[in-house]
Amino acid sequence: MDGLPPIDFRAELNDEQFAAVTSPPGPALVLAGAGSGKTRTLTYRVAWLLHQGARPWDILLLTFTNKSAKEMLERVEDLTGIPRGQFWGGTFHSIGQRILRRYATVASRNPDFTIIDQKESEQLFSEVLKDLEPVFIKDKTNPKAPVILDAYSHARNTLRPLPEVLAERLDWMKGGPEKLLKFCEHYEKAKLERNLCDFDDLLVLWLTILEKDPTALNHFRQRFRHILVDEFQDTNRLQSRIIDLLASEHQIMAVGDDAQCIYTWRGADWENIVTFPQRHPDTQFHHIDTNYRSTPEILDFANEILRHRPRVEGFNRHLKAVRSSGELPKVFKVADTSQQAKLVGRKILQLHHEGVPLSDMHILYRAHYQSLELQMELNALGIPFVITSGHKFFDLIHVKDILAHLRFVHNPLDQVALSRLLCLLPKVGPVAANRITAAAQEIVAAQSIDMVRALRHPSVLKKVPETAKDDFNDLTITLEDMLDGMEAAQMKKPPAPAPAEDLFTPSPASNDTKVARTPAETVRVCVEGWYGSHLKTLFPDWRDREQDLTGLIGFAAKFNDIGELVAQVALLNGESSDKKAEPEEDMLRLTTIHQSKGLEFPVVFLLGVADGLLPLTRAIEEGDVEEERRLFYVACTRAKNHLFLFSPSFAASGEGYRPLDPCRFLEEMSPDCYELVNYTHRRL
Repeated sequence: MDGLPPIDFRAELNDEQFAAVTSPPGPALVLAGAGSGKTRTLTYRVAWLLHQGARPWDILLLTFTNKSAKEMLERVEDLTGIPRGQFWGGTFHSIGQRILRRYATVASRNPDFTIIDQKESEQLFSEVLKDLEPVFIKDKTNPKAPVILDAYSHARNTLRPLPEVLAERLDWMKGGPEKLLKFCEHYEKAKLERNLCDFDDLLVLWLTILEKDPTALNHFRQRFRHILVDEFQDTNRLQSRIIDLLASEHQIMAVGDDAQCIYTWRGADWENIVTFPQRHPDTQFHHIDTNYRSTPEILDFANEILRHRPRVEGFNRHLKAVRSSGELPKVFKVADTSQQAKLVGRKILQLHHEGVPLSDMHILYRAHYQSLELQMELNALGIPFVITSGHKFFDLIHVKDILAHLRFVHNPLDQVALSRLLCLLPKVGPVAANRITAAAQEIVAAQSIDMVRALRHPSVLKKVPETAKDDFNDLTITLEDMLDGMEAAQMKKPPAPAPAEDLFTPSPASNDTKVARTPAETVRVCVEGWYGSHLKTLFPDWRDREQDLTGLIGFAAKFNDIGELVAQVALLNGESSDKKAEPEEDMLRLTTIHQSKGLEFPVVFLLGVADGLLPLTRAIEEGDVEEERRLFYVACTRAKNHLFLFSPSFAASGEGYRPLDPCRFLEEMSPDCYELVNYTHRRL
């Protein structure tokens, strides 16, 4: 284009970036390692195309977040002076809706269709369920609308047969998927009748337009002479199919890092990036491996992680350092997760005393529950911290539900906890909950019995809606069982050993003798009771939530009575910051590895580097170890100056401490790339 300000691309970019930015016409795959300047490369690529004569509207830039698209186009505008509005740039969904507006009739919609969000989609699906089979909703063992809709969404985004996905994801449901298929079919009809599109439709119907209308496909192939895709390793099969159709005749540059594909659980397909050269013949590879973030020692460690993964031709990676030398990553071998927490706390205080701000230190972990013991230690040491990965553990809905059981059994006057439990039941809202509570309080006053057992009285059951009576009965049985165990423990009867069974395997029926239970055993009774079945029917990600509850059982094992446990939870919630830390605040940050992707921190503490924690037990059992390796790689490449890893031999569980095998990723690595510090025989 004429009138563009001159740019010295050679001077502004390193050799690897320059080669990618100036790549000749044809498909190109840019493998951009961690901290290598991926955004800079994409930005200058757009500027280069403009300098080669491309017009802004010839370029399609696809990203995964609006923030990424805005940032890149702002940089392009700063470089070239061309207003960002002249480009087609944005998320897959935002571009999809623009195209769908123009070709709505091909997708059986009117151009003024309404986009509904997740909650509205779930509400519409619930309406369909009620209209088709009201009895299905009333059966407490059937999945709720969000669970079915999540499976349907996964099938659409991965282009897998719906019956196959339903059978795989809802294998615990009675009967086959035939009814669910009918529900999904009628959900589609309801959207069509009301001229609605959910978020999946923005991509599904975009693909429909490209496959059904040759004129539209040809138009966009001619329109978008240059297609750039960011974070290509995170694309799902639906997105990849759209890209392949659009780019079959023109230049496409896919930018990503196969070693950082960590979202397959939500549909991302690692195969999309590694099979890109097969789908786009004569692909030019560009490796951008010069890392500006980390010390050479941290990069050597990261390279060792990747050296042991399965080989894929053309995808060999080796991060190169430009920074001066630092210290080796340190692997602390500790006896258990309790010692891990104490040692991390000590190291934080030591570094802070040496002048390292708390805000420069970040704690990473595979799953939320793995930070609970550390949170207790931080509170005890008076170290201020903030959890930056969404909700705090004890603010998670399913965790608060279990805690409501514990609070009510410990303190039957806690009407807030009881109301929360009652409102979990079908057709029970605050008004019905108050009626049930009032009826139970009358029984307490008349018969001088406790509130938990009063709930079991026939006159209270009469106040419960008919559709909720089965659930109410199961709930009150669980509460009474918990109370029995707590009362027996208070009488100092010797506790019976907890069975080492699967979390959601029902316990054998007990006799009338009260069995004393520890807090951990009481939590186990709770999650093995009514709530275990409730969890599966209500939450699409129930397996992750089950894992959280397993962690909660381990956390409870540290306490001698329920009151102490409930009090400590309240303190943890009150003392760890609810608000987002302001930039000027000197606070320690805690976050999951998933949430840390794309970020960088001067000091990284990585917890739970042991088989069972990282990689997770479930990942090992389901054969997802390579994704866990990529998570390990992502975690370690966040560190700029210091990397501390903690490898416990035991983890807290409901039966005390369960043994952990050494982390398989560490075991296969050369010991020369880290310093091993053994604390297993030391007292802290």
